[in-house]
Amino acid sequence: MRLSVTITTRRRCTHWGGEQSNQNLPRMDNKISPEAQVAELELDAVIGFNGHVPTGLKCHPDQEHVIYPLGCTVLIQAINTKEQNFLQGHGNNVSCLAISRSGEYIASGQVTFMGFKADIILWGYKKRELLARLSLHKGKIEALAFSPNDLYLVSLGGPDDGSVVVWSIAKRDAICGSPAAGLNVGNATNVIFSRCRDEMFVTAGNGTIRVWELDLPNRKIWPTECQTGQMKRIVMSIGMDDDDSFFYLGTTTGDILKMNPRTKLLTDAGPVKDKFSLGVSAIRCLKMGGLLVGSGAGLLVFCKSPSYKPIKKIQLQGSITSITLRGEGHQFFVGTEESHIFQVSFTDFKETLIATCHFDAVEDIVFPFGTAELFATCAKKDIRVWHTSSNRELLRITVPNMTCHGIDFMRDGKSIISAWNDGKIRAFAPETGRLMYVINSAHRIGVTAIATTSDCKRVISGGGEGEVRVWQIGCQTQKLEEALKEHKSSVSCIRVKRNNEECVTASTDGTCIIWDLVRLRRNQMILANTLFQCVCYHPEEFQIITSGTDRKIAYWEVFDGTVIRELEGSLSGSINGMDITQEGVHFVTGGNDHLVKVWDYNEGEVTHVGVGHSGNITRIRISPGNQYIVSVSADGAILRWKYPYTS
Repeated sequence: MRLSVTITTRRRCTHWGGEQSNQNLPRMDNKISPEAQVAELELDAVIGFNGHVPTGLKCHPDQEHVIYPLGCTVLIQAINTKEQNFLQGHGNNVSCLAISRSGEYIASGQVTFMGFKADIILWGYKKRELLARLSLHKGKIEALAFSPNDLYLVSLGGPDDGSVVVWSIAKRDAICGSPAAGLNVGNATNVIFSRCRDEMFVTAGNGTIRVWELDLPNRKIWPTECQTGQMKRIVMSIGMDDDDSFFYLGTTTGDILKMNPRTKLLTDAGPVKDKFSLGVSAIRCLKMGGLLVGSGAGLLVFCKSPSYKPIKKIQLQGSITSITLRGEGHQFFVGTEESHIFQVSFTDFKETLIATCHFDAVEDIVFPFGTAELFATCAKKDIRVWHTSSNRELLRITVPNMTCHGIDFMRDGKSIISAWNDGKIRAFAPETGRLMYVINSAHRIGVTAIATTSDCKRVISGGGEGEVRVWQIGCQTQKLEEALKEHKSSVSCIRVKRNNEECVTASTDGTCIIWDLVRLRRNQMILANTLFQCVCYHPEEFQIITSGTDRKIAYWEVFDGTVIRELEGSLSGSINGMDITQEGVHFVTGGNDHLVKVWDYNEGEVTHVGVGHSGNITRIRISPGNQYIVSVSADGAILRWKYPYTS
């Protein structure tokens, strides 16, 4: 008995502690399971940018590409051709990003769960390959910086770790480490390397500003605390002059501190009066002198020391989290918290929006009838219409302080019907975004699902209280035809039969109900021990398929509600989205395992798997004409996959 205990503990030790030794083994973070012979889905494009990562948007020194994080992925996008490459290897969200001065290396750090090691990954830019996985910090990597000649990488651990580590890039190993801040101050959150020397870097954070010297022969780093006198500041951002003469610190107070790295003393601070609202969240030094400053209120300013008064300024949408220069700074890119990427030219200081996406969980995606050229998505307060092949946003409809739970296009394409958490159904014109009509108090606890009939005369809505309501839509009027009270919990999905005489509603109370839309009565009820999340009619409409939190995909007979077969849909987590082709040969699913799966309907087997999402997949659709699969997720990403079969 004792023997077996020692063996199991030793096995566990090697599993947890031996991270250096298993770094060449495949990571099982995105678990693609037993079906090893399954083909991989081809990822066509990604719409997404995580604007919450400080200085997460970077322009590559080749001036042709921008690099930015999205969930667990790092995206490399060509500025002119919009061609995308993906660096995938992190098991959790990317929290910081750095590019070496030569452009040869990219480093990215991630967050992980409390007490576990958070990886830094060193990537080769040319071949887009993973070079090394550096594991020492726990919980989170706060910031990264490369030395000017690509010799060292310095990393800063998060609040649970609190250490600063210098890594050798050639040996891909740690040289030395030290606690990043003193005992009586807060955490360090920013790091920047000297622009000229490989042995000096600066860390700053809550009440701490330190200049570090690397002593390579002794494998030590020596900090010197900088003196700011009476001033107590929390540093949000940091920038270094090209000749190392000064470095600048942006603070939460909204002022800028100018420090001398040699004397470690404060040179000046400003602006004295009109401070930057919501803090200085991004700062960049320009070669010609002067600073580019981004504030938490979205103000982008060009200013100079010592007054720091705005010389040029523009207002952008969302808090500015990164400013990155293209070349010498004649042109630069700005990333904001609302997931916008702007391109700004320095001379006329005008912004052009080059990329945008949702910055909250995407709740729904829908194609208009018969065309794959565009699609609509909704997230939080936004409904957006996208051009499919170019990833361009064509229209944005915003209802402040509300959450949109579902959308559908009317069959004639003249309106977008949307379900909102304030209990209203709103209809918008798809070209202009004009509000056409509102159905007030459609449901008591918010509208959670919506569908339209193909004759454009009815809208069927489901509410948080479990009611299904049928609305008659006229030219000027919207009339409640019937309230169907059977479900005990919120309605998660509604699908209507092609002849408009029947619909099926799935609910989180563990029932799916098939309704007769002529008599407005219940036809059939399906019971299962699960919270149903999605339901689909087979195109021949004698069967339906359902799925939900029990991870099973079930086929049911519409006529009598009996179960025909059940498949194991996923190894972990609920299945939230499902769609079936117009021929009914294949269907797709996506859920909390972050995988997109294509199934053969008759065989009940997975034929293709798509790995790319880093958040839970919330909804998934196959485009009309079976060209693409579009999946949306809780991290705000929209991924477009190539449909694997020719129709």
